[in-house]
Amino acid sequence: MKVEMQTKKRILSGVQPTGDLHIGNWLGAINNWVTLQEQYETFLCVVDLHAITTAYDPKELSKNTLSTAALYVACGIDPKECSIFVQSQISAHSELCWILNCMTPINWMERMIQFKEKSIQQGNNVSIGLFDYPILMAADILLYDADFVPVGEDQKQHLELARDIAQQRINAKFSKNKNILKIPQPIIMKNGSKIMSLIDGSKKMSKSDPNEGSSINLLDTPEIITKKIKRAKSDSYIGIEFNNPERAESRNLLMIYSILSGKEISQCENEFSETGWGTFKKLITEQVIESLSPIQEKYKVLINDPHQLNNILIEGKERADDLAKKTLKRVKSKLGFFEMGK
Repeated sequence: MKVEMQTKKRILSGVQPTGDLHIGNWLGAINNWVTLQEQYETFLCVVDLHAITTAYDPKELSKNTLSTAALYVACGIDPKECSIFVQSQISAHSELCWILNCMTPINWMERMIQFKEKSIQQGNNVSIGLFDYPILMAADILLYDADFVPVGEDQKQHLELARDIAQQRINAKFSKNKNILKIPQPIIMKNGSKIMSLIDGSKKMSKSDPNEGSSINLLDTPEIITKKIKRAKSDSYIGIEFNNPERAESRNLLMIYSILSGKEISQCENEFSETGWGTFKKLITEQVIESLSPIQEKYKVLINDPHQLNNILIEGKERADDLAKKTLKRVKSKLGFFEMGK
């Protein structure tokens, strides 16, 4: 009797190569991918096209792209299980983005929350690329027929847009039977999906924050980590709590400690119910340094072996490019683009 092999469901995600990755990127995204890679066919992109939607240093872009890919692997992503590739090296991303641009009503874009927030920060320098960011993200996702997309709460609106474009503007208009584009579902982590700033627990930890003390980067030295946590915002309460709405910084640091130590939040709350900030900061500092040490060691090996890293990206690109071209060809065929005969 013939036994059919069960094919894995597919996921796609990525991080911008804008500066050093921080523990928010790790605990909120990459750590999640490490778990998911065993269950899903995984495509992980270094989204460098997204990185140029705001001001950037051309000299740093290539360097940061390579560094981000190396950190993926150093954090536990297995290149044998996952396809790691650079977004700009797959031309189908830009081509599908243009097609989706022409299918998407502008009023859908005008309601995107992240554009409103970031455009306020940039003022008159805001680019069309930043406005169009969600369409490129939709192209990223839809190109690979992703079944699921791991996203944080702040990216959920972008995934909803990708789903609406695929279903309402492509599938419903250009295909009566079989879907042209697969409709992806979100995977949202409960804990760790949104790590907050060390200096303001109401704001997400961000690589674009001008205050370097707001985040702990994955490549920070023990001395820098110690200094940042020591200066992290605290309050006058005794004990470290998680559910007190008036103590955002306490909640954030306790969640970080819980994830890194492997202990439940409730266990941590009981353990630190009468602990002062000084003592707790020393304990979380030790935990962060200990947790980042193996990542930093593996990163140093990879970044000093460009041949190995280059091979990982070449292999990832080949797998990604093959899949992306098939999807793009299917879309163009259904939308009426002329196809050259052989």
